[in-house]
Amino acid sequence: MPPRSIRMLLINPLLAVCLANLPLAVQAQTAPVNPAANQYAGPVQNYPELSQAPYPGILGLHVDLTDAPRKIFRIRETIPVRPGPLTLYYPKWIPGEHSPSGPLANVVGVEITGNGRRIAWRRDLLDMYALHLDVPAGVGTLDLGFQFLSPTGGGEFGQSVSATPRLVDLEWNQVVFYPAGYYSRAITVQPSVRLPARWQFGTALTRTRDSAGRIDFAPVTLNNLVDSPLIAGEYFKSFNLDPGAKVPVRLDIVADGEKYLKLGDRQLGDFRNLVQQAYRLFGTHHYAHYTFLLTLSDNTGHFGLEHHQSSDDRLGADYLVDPDSRMLGASLLPHEYTHSWNGKFRRPYDLWTPNFNVPERDDLLWVYEGLTNYYGMVLAARSGLWTPQQFREAMAATTASMTFRPGRQWRPLQDTADEASILYYVPGSWATWRRQVDFYAEGTLLWLDVDTKIRALTHGRKSLDDFARQFFGIHPGSPVTVTYTFDDVVKALNQVAPYDWAGFLRTRLDYVGNALPEADGLARAGWKLGFTDTPDSYQKAMAVQSHALNQMYGAGLLVSDKDGRVIDVLWDGPAFKAGLAPNMQILAVDGKTWSRDVLADALRAAAQSKQPISLLVKNLGYVSTLKLDWTGGLRYPVLQRVAGTPDRLDAIAAPRR
Repeated sequence: MPPRSIRMLLINPLLAVCLANLPLAVQAQTAPVNPAANQYAGPVQNYPELSQAPYPGILGLHVDLTDAPRKIFRIRETIPVRPGPLTLYYPKWIPGEHSPSGPLANVVGVEITGNGRRIAWRRDLLDMYALHLDVPAGVGTLDLGFQFLSPTGGGEFGQSVSATPRLVDLEWNQVVFYPAGYYSRAITVQPSVRLPARWQFGTALTRTRDSAGRIDFAPVTLNNLVDSPLIAGEYFKSFNLDPGAKVPVRLDIVADGEKYLKLGDRQLGDFRNLVQQAYRLFGTHHYAHYTFLLTLSDNTGHFGLEHHQSSDDRLGADYLVDPDSRMLGASLLPHEYTHSWNGKFRRPYDLWTPNFNVPERDDLLWVYEGLTNYYGMVLAARSGLWTPQQFREAMAATTASMTFRPGRQWRPLQDTADEASILYYVPGSWATWRRQVDFYAEGTLLWLDVDTKIRALTHGRKSLDDFARQFFGIHPGSPVTVTYTFDDVVKALNQVAPYDWAGFLRTRLDYVGNALPEADGLARAGWKLGFTDTPDSYQKAMAVQSHALNQMYGAGLLVSDKDGRVIDVLWDGPAFKAGLAPNMQILAVDGKTWSRDVLADALRAAAQSKQPISLLVKNLGYVSTLKLDWTGGLRYPVLQRVAGTPDRLDAIAAPRR
């Protein structure tokens, strides 16, 4: 599960207000960054068709969430205009989602008026996210009303459930239209919301007024508005994660019930450690304040989405109260927090765009997401959210999943980033051959490879942490985005430890074949991947939460506990060769009615008898008998120490003092 986040710097109260409204993305410049001049460091990107001048007037945006329990958001928007042709955009390319994922299908009831009279509009026939209209003479303001039908199930990110009878997660990109022809940083919006009675909320926006359930916020640029989601609910708690600091960091939690809001002193201490460990890693931060917005519900989507001064983190209802859930979700908040440095402050040059309808390119997601995923896991360990053993167990699961990737024979790691905008939404079946967003998991191993290589080259004097501090710790306190290229990454690595880093990275990114190209990284860390017939605590928790028996690394199948439905099959593995495929259903095993234990017992027995296992399988309306020829028993991944080598993995996970 992916993860993300941010940090902050305060110089004085007046400057803090100014910094909060500085553009988080501005025109790229080649000169050194000067925050006062709102400049970039990075490759020049010119969009002459778009104006950087301030849009004339302030857009008013009011979102009525009182009907959120029914998943209906009601929006009223006022847009200053001049007579003549006008195009309005609905945000299409959503930062952090790396795809044209704006949930346009859920926008209904669009009505535009001027001076009380309805104005006709027509959708662009090629770009469905654009509405064209003619503003009549004498009209200076458009009144735009519509409803957003918050999703009722399924999907990723903003296409997943975001509202229940007790809470709501508001992503502003879902509830706004904006004038075409401008940088998003040039458009100012005055936002407000209305909440159900007695609901509390959290957001990075600055509240200016709160009356009778309506909350007004300070005017903010459109890009900063979209970068500042809001959570609200009947059951809400807020925790200070950096007591006494001039730059506040908070954890705001909303849940479906009071019992899910219990945060013990030890857990609170771990979250506070996370902030300090991130500061020690990067050396500075780039926000005026930061808020983890944590939603705990079994009725919403579960994911993380990064923002500059907050993160939208969604986990199961029992995350705080169940040890296994805490372990499985431990790296989410560290991941999103890391994104405040990698992804928001520093960003791949072609993932920066001037507004939300200019396409992004995803080729550097192995840095944006892969490096973030690596440090999300590392910071989970350094902060205490994971024990060293849990960190190793999670790394074992990551290594095994990427080792068993026959799809690498045709699709290199680089292509999983290049096609990310599609791969985020592909089915989960045939994952080992199709390959999905592997730039997260294999990207993690790639950066472990880099980290251990630096440690080996410098005889332990330097590590990837030196790169992180040098690359992301620049311009203390500045929120202005600094872009980077592949060559920038290579140059920074060479400044830490001279080497052929371009060749090192390209060899792994472009590799096509059977082997895991980053395997040397784990070996250099002093460990290797092994297998056992007994699941560790991480694997046990995964089995409980997924309600599945995972034997992808042995018999080659993942099957549902509940009904024997085959969730996935390892391409060209034993189950594949037996004829199994996703969505088939195992009815019986060696003549016994299906159950998880029956299949597990059969796998153990076959290891002794060396005989194929007989499976009665249903495929749609057809039933057949298949023979599973696997005699290796149950197999679960585990990391094993390599004798006589330094233990760099535990050193990587150790807290920085």
